[in-house]
Amino acid sequence: MSHHRAFSPTLRGRPGRTKAALIGATALIATTMALPALAQTPQPQKPNIVLIVSDDTGYGDLGPYGGGEGRGMPTPNFDRLAQEGMTFFSFYGQPSCTPGRAAMQTGRIPNRSGMTTVAFQGQGGGLPAAEWTLASVLKQAGYRTFFTGKWHLGEADYALPNAQGYDEMRDCFLYHLNAYTYGDPNWFPDMSPELREMFQKVTKGALSGNAGQPAREDFKVNGEYVNTPDKGVVGIPFLDEYVEKASLDYLDRAAQSGGPFFMSINFMKVHQPNLPAPDFVHKSLSKSKYSDSIVELDTRVGRVMDKIRQVGGNNTLVIYTTDNGAWQDVYPDAGYTPFRGTKGTLREGGNRVPAIAWWPGKIKADTKSHEIVGGLDLMATFASVAGTKLPEKDRDGQPIIFDSYDMSPVLFGTGKSERKSWFYFTENELSPGAIRVNNYKFQFNLRGDDGASTGGLAVDTNLGWKGAEKYVATVPQVFDLWQDPQERYDIFMNNFTERTWMGVVMEEELKKIMATYVQYPPRKVQSYGYTGPVTLSDYQRFQTVREELAKDGFHIPLPTGN
Repeated sequence: MSHHRAFSPTLRGRPGRTKAALIGATALIATTMALPALAQTPQPQKPNIVLIVSDDTGYGDLGPYGGGEGRGMPTPNFDRLAQEGMTFFSFYGQPSCTPGRAAMQTGRIPNRSGMTTVAFQGQGGGLPAAEWTLASVLKQAGYRTFFTGKWHLGEADYALPNAQGYDEMRDCFLYHLNAYTYGDPNWFPDMSPELREMFQKVTKGALSGNAGQPAREDFKVNGEYVNTPDKGVVGIPFLDEYVEKASLDYLDRAAQSGGPFFMSINFMKVHQPNLPAPDFVHKSLSKSKYSDSIVELDTRVGRVMDKIRQVGGNNTLVIYTTDNGAWQDVYPDAGYTPFRGTKGTLREGGNRVPAIAWWPGKIKADTKSHEIVGGLDLMATFASVAGTKLPEKDRDGQPIIFDSYDMSPVLFGTGKSERKSWFYFTENELSPGAIRVNNYKFQFNLRGDDGASTGGLAVDTNLGWKGAEKYVATVPQVFDLWQDPQERYDIFMNNFTERTWMGVVMEEELKKIMATYVQYPPRKVQSYGYTGPVTLSDYQRFQTVREELAKDGFHIPLPTGN
């Protein structure tokens, strides 16, 4: 951005000032009067930014990743997006929905914000008010901001999008899809009336509202094929229809208003239970619920992209991605990943996700990137293209650290990513359960490997969250993700390709991140987590245990796993 210094000459009466001097000064004024026209040459408008996020979409589901028609579910719109933009092959989310979305919104490792686990309805809480989000940072750069779709970052008033930097939220859904079935008698007829009444009472439906205003509930959500907002209820199959409509409506309004805007569009598909909208039932080649839902997702993303192309695509950066790896525990109502592990684990299958970037004229068409980047990096990237800096203090005025790297050199082909490592976490971990440094991955937490301890890729009900935490002793497993992306061959002490020396590099990376927790302490975990039993002996021995029990009671949370 160029800066012009205003030039405002002033004539002052001075003794002995000559006529020639006055004429010269007058000429100078006339000359400089022409300068503002040059100085006010219109600068390129800051780009619009649109983030499109789907839910639980498998790395191998979409056409650009070998899925699409070859897997019985054509994705022509994702295919076109990739042909016109950049496809990422080492892009990382987090192991599950809440941390994945928190990482994208805040640019911070989820354990820093306390958003490490799924929050269930009625728990309250959520994204701390002191956190910065993509929206609150971009507002500092003059952006109008809009949110629609899945939030999953808490239900307290301070944690809602319209309190977290978004000027407007439309049809915001606070939970994972399963949550909307808990109070549905057709889904759980054996539930007691009292418990059903509780779930129906605490579960909030679609929320809308502007910043500074109370959120209003537009309609309740259930698990049925019913679309009656006028009667106050809409079923799961129709939710993405409302997300699409809200997005298209905002794009039309934004085009008329002028100035840059930021949109966070979050489709509910393809989180289980996958109930495709009626127009998409049996529209996939395989005619399964999941495949039909992928076709629906592709269609709705395509309609949003068509509108963006229509109203201002030449100056709009679009990033598409998803929150976490495929949830294979719920097969066949689940996505596909070619990698080891699944959602809820620290294997590649739980963390490596599809991502595509699009900006005509700025991002070269039909390009592929294998740089190590991820949802954490959206914060620094969006700030960079918006011409603003990341804050040094949180919204409460305390020092803050971001874990975000600017991806714009990668996007625009001007350089490499500065990121050389990626840290993997699950719910209660302060130190990472796995680390990737360049092409090598160090695995400490083997959770989810029960039933597949030899590295086979078969999926059973012992994978994902159902696997107990299990840490290797003394040394981690080591995998070369270039030669062995499926994490089958531990080469830490292999006779032929021994990589023990990489332990030195790994230790240095660990030291760096652990040191940041001293200077920037993590916030309190925002949802209940089970950290083991309160034993009788501990109760009798430690006053702190007795005090905690008296103050906070005891919680065994609903099982994590969405």
